[in-house]
Amino acid sequence: MRLLLVEDDLPLSKSLSKALKSEGFSLQTVSNGREAIASVEFEQIDIVILDLGLPDMDGIDVLKQIKGKKNKCQVLVLTARDQLSDKVKGLDAGADDYLVKPFEYDELSARIRVLERHLCNREQPFLQIGELTLDPSGHVAFLNGDDLALSKKEYMLLKALMESIGRIQTKENLEAKLYDYGEEVMSNSIEVHIHHLRKKIPPNLIKTVRGIGYTINKGSS
Repeated sequence: MRLLLVEDDLPLSKSLSKALKSEGFSLQTVSNGREAIASVEFEQIDIVILDLGLPDMDGIDVLKQIKGKKNKCQVLVLTARDQLSDKVKGLDAGADDYLVKPFEYDELSARIRVLERHLCNREQPFLQIGELTLDPSGHVAFLNGDDLALSKKEYMLLKALMESIGRIQTKENLEAKLYDYGEEVMSNSIEVHIHHLRKKIPPNLIKTVRGIGYTINKGSS
């Protein structure tokens, strides 16, 4: 699950980033509206946490542009605008949830989990290839009914490949799904994760497309 935090208050942004990463979320942070819109357009973003008081654009306009792109990402507005009219305006503009500052982190975390469940419910409940089954809502994978005990990165990698069965995923695309924006990534990280993942799943399931990336072919088992 990849989150985008749009917040120009640097101390708050750092605090939230640390807390969200500790929960295992992949997180990208930006501080203005234009960067937020570009991130949603060009990156794989699942949930946007959006402050409305941004330095370059009104957050409501950012919200409308994000929702106007017809993507499936959820938007949680996080703002000091606490009037009922503000909340109605935000929800009418397409916000999936609205949380007023100051707030308790536990409540924010709970609301993110609700949005995460909404996303999972929109997707196919289970992804399956032969005896390999992946449960997106539970963040687990099974082989012949047995838990594969995947690491976080191995699970995210397998999910990315199974969701795009028959299509090649480039190394760069996979890195964007597994790592936070700006996070240092070793040149062979994806290869290492693929190596470990292959030891836990049926042989020859993941195909290497030399010089491009990886794929799971239709009919693999």
